[in-house]
Amino acid sequence: MIAPAEERAVTFSCAGETLVGVLHAPSAPAAIGVVIVVGGPQYRVGSHRQFALLARALAAAGTPVLRFDCRGMGDSDGEFPGFEYIAPDVAAAVDALIAALPAVRRVALWGLCDATLAICAHACRDRRIAGVALLNPWVRTEAGQARARLRHYYLDRVLQRDFRRKLISGRFNLLLSGRELLENIFRAWRPAQRASSKQRAPGNPLARRMSEDLRQFSGSILLILSGRDLTGQEFADAAAETPGWQEIFSAPNTTRHRLAEADHTFSRSEWRAEVEALTSAWIGTLR
Repeated sequence: MIAPAEERAVTFSCAGETLVGVLHAPSAPAAIGVVIVVGGPQYRVGSHRQFALLARALAAAGTPVLRFDCRGMGDSDGEFPGFEYIAPDVAAAVDALIAALPAVRRVALWGLCDATLAICAHACRDRRIAGVALLNPWVRTEAGQARARLRHYYLDRVLQRDFRRKLISGRFNLLLSGRELLENIFRAWRPAQRASSKQRAPGNPLARRMSEDLRQFSGSILLILSGRDLTGQEFADAAAETPGWQEIFSAPNTTRHRLAEADHTFSRSEWRAEVEALTSAWIGTLR
């Protein structure tokens, strides 16, 4: 184990605004660093301190890490442009990491939820990017969310013991839940009635955009999905229906993991530790 890494605040520019981050710099940094990309609305520490703890774990093993606030988030200046438009922030962070630590030659991008879209958008345009780690990618649409709830939430709920207890005891509001179920059926079914298949491009639009970017990316891809997260399940459903993803999944540069019991933000220490271990092992394969 290498000695604890230095942690220091850094600032850098993006589109005329000042961004704030924390650099985790080992005494002997590896040639591949990591930029942790934060989506909105949150800042560089992450839910349950996940990003801070991940950065410290990686840096303790010699991997330099930069975690930062996008424009309009946390301590950074400006207005948040929306998760679909933070690729310039990612580019600025990559530049800042390499400028701060000249030993770093290539960079891996790591992000959860809506940060994954910006990661894919930047990675395919920057040859310095060695790999992308995508956790529970956000491809949310009204119809996709409704289908995910129908496919994954309601069946699981019926099979749960506490649901049967509530039903037997009369504490379950059948009218309210029935109305919610019908609303989800309507949302899942409505888009198909608005347009014919000839009028709609195939698959989920965000999943399609990500696949188009990743098919231009020659680096390594790490995909981690949570088994108890509707966002991750919606992505899996969308990827199955969107051209390009099966090619990405079957490519030798793609590694996939599913943490069956984990939630969206890997809130328990054992889930966080598993993500850290998977990430660290994957970084060790990068060139």
